[in-house]
Amino acid sequence: MERSHSSAHGGASWADQWDYNLDPATTGSDKRSVSSTSGNSKYKEKFSEGVEKTKNVASHGVRKVKQGTSFGIQWVKDKYHKTTHK
Repeated sequence: MERSHSSAHGGASWADQWDYNLDPATTGSDKRSVSSTSGNSKYKEKFSEGVEKTKNVASHGVRKVKQGTSFGIQWVKDKYHKTTHK
């Protein structure tokens, strides 16, 4: 009742199964890595556009909050001033 090591994992040893440093001889061609790089650049470009839009919306929101807070504080000051000087 011996186990066949080659049938379970295609002939790879236990060390080969857990080796994350790929052997250059067994990796795919360079053409695949170039196409994935160009594909990634599309995603990076879209991502950066989205980040820019988010920054613009966030800064606009911060300006609105700042202006609203300023008006609110001024309103409170005016109400306090009116009640204390009657």
